[in-house]
Amino acid sequence: MQLSDIIDCIEQIAPPAAQASWDASGIQVASRQETVNKLAVCLDPSPSSVGQALQQGAQCILSHHPLALKPTLPRVLDNYHEVLRLLLCNGASLYAAHTSLDVNAEGPAGWLAAELGLQGLAVLEPVPGAPASETLPLGYGLVGDLPQKVAFPALLERLSPWVNLHLTHLSGPLPQTVGRIAYCTGSGSSLLAAARSAGADIFITGDVKYHTALDSDIALLDVGHHSLEEEMMRRMADLLHSRLPELEVVFVASASPMRPVILP
Repeated sequence: MQLSDIIDCIEQIAPPAAQASWDASGIQVASRQETVNKLAVCLDPSPSSVGQALQQGAQCILSHHPLALKPTLPRVLDNYHEVLRLLLCNGASLYAAHTSLDVNAEGPAGWLAAELGLQGLAVLEPVPGAPASETLPLGYGLVGDLPQKVAFPALLERLSPWVNLHLTHLSGPLPQTVGRIAYCTGSGSSLLAAARSAGADIFITGDVKYHTALDSDIALLDVGHHSLEEEMMRRMADLLHSRLPELEVVFVASASPMRPVILP
């Protein structure tokens, strides 16, 4: 398959024009290969994930996070240098769909809303001037209503297949029941005010800062940066496979770099 056709498909789901002004979605590392038989999808373009993708024969890698927001000369023997070495030595290309993917709630970024059966969905922070999708504007974060309210422990149980509760932190008031849920994959605590204004009982995101947690007046559940986005990229791989059935698509799983400390 032509690499240009693969990129066109990715960009139908993750429109580059809608990415944040500070972002670097798009081609990260170019390749002379114009045809691709196998595409690998991963969350981070780490040496481990890129190495696994290349070992499986991928000629192109799609990651969520960019290799670098501001590329620099590879003058230090670090992970950036190693990923460049792996890609260039194998003639493979790297494409990142970062905030361009985050803003499309009707793509894989909306997976948690679908799993929870949220109704009456709305975007927390629309992208000004961005083209709208079929039913929702492009933007960051979602809010919607459960079919019926549930006790807070029941919500945690529903999240447990996707979220490591040992790495989850709750701040703000403890809700007895939850009916209206807002969430943002990755690091989205800046949307807390929008979640509150939308009437959410709880806001689920990652990488919550101390003072944000301290000042929160609604329940704020920090599930870490990895869990929701890892599943998003798994579903992105499935979606690309369904849209490009002639292309072999593999998902390269990863583990969160954060883990609980277990004392002996």
